[in-house]
Amino acid sequence: MENYIVAMLVFAGLYGMMALGLNLIWGMAGMINLGLVGFFGFGAYVSAMLTRRHFELPIPVGWMAAAVLTALAGALVALTVARLKGDYLAIVTLGFSEIVRLVGSNEIKFTGGTDGISGIPGPWRGSVSPQEFNLIYLGIVAVAVLVCFVICQRIRFSPYGRVLRAIRDDEQVASVAGKNVLAFKVQIFAVGAAIVGLSGALYGHYNAYIAPEGFVPLLTIYIVLALTAGGTGNNTGAVVGSLLVVFFLESMRFVVQYIDFLKPVQVAALREFLIGISLIVVLRFAPQGLFPERTPVHKVPSA
Repeated sequence: MENYIVAMLVFAGLYGMMALGLNLIWGMAGMINLGLVGFFGFGAYVSAMLTRRHFELPIPVGWMAAAVLTALAGALVALTVARLKGDYLAIVTLGFSEIVRLVGSNEIKFTGGTDGISGIPGPWRGSVSPQEFNLIYLGIVAVAVLVCFVICQRIRFSPYGRVLRAIRDDEQVASVAGKNVLAFKVQIFAVGAAIVGLSGALYGHYNAYIAPEGFVPLLTIYIVLALTAGGTGNNTGAVVGSLLVVFFLESMRFVVQYIDFLKPVQVAALREFLIGISLIVVLRFAPQGLFPERTPVHKVPSA
């Protein structure tokens, strides 16, 4: 039971990093990103290939490479979609995630195709017991979440963050004020993608195995729900919302096991239904999330 709880906390931390990345892109800059799982998978594949197949580089190098290359991919996507809005932006970003999944499924030499990549090394895996490895990795993920949280907070409370919120609220006004809207969108999209890519790399080294079927759009929906329930635009809400979603996902697993007259497919559907109902109840009583965004107020210097 202890290992199970630690593993769930690890996944909650990974979800929290993804929610922080999404909060930068969507919560602060107003760009809808439904291709979140694509950047997550991209980071996982980059780190796995560099540390497992062909290269066998150190794990930290794989993590850094995953963040940097995912940031570059995010910048390229942002240059393509920065002038799109609403449904069009959502469709293009969703298409990117499907491209990553399809390439992973059909490319054999580097990604292993549908068989995926196995034997991905983890820090000190094999040198310590599984229980100790889980605790070590939980510490690594906790530090990664803390670092990402601090970076996102610095962005939020900086003049740069005020420009992002201005672009989110009315980019024409921000443009008239002399701000390069396209540059800001590309930059923040790249930073958010880097955080998501790093979370994907951490996932791959913890799970020791990645495959295309693990990067489905449903994961993006979970992260969107986490950010919405926690509070869009608030980094604290992003992390708390991720913990909430993981709690609902796992608690419903224990609830539905007592319903023995349903088929396995029906049980899975019921579980998703109950998760949705639970989050709807949260949003019913907290429409702006548990931690709604509050615009930072700066005191005016006295005369």
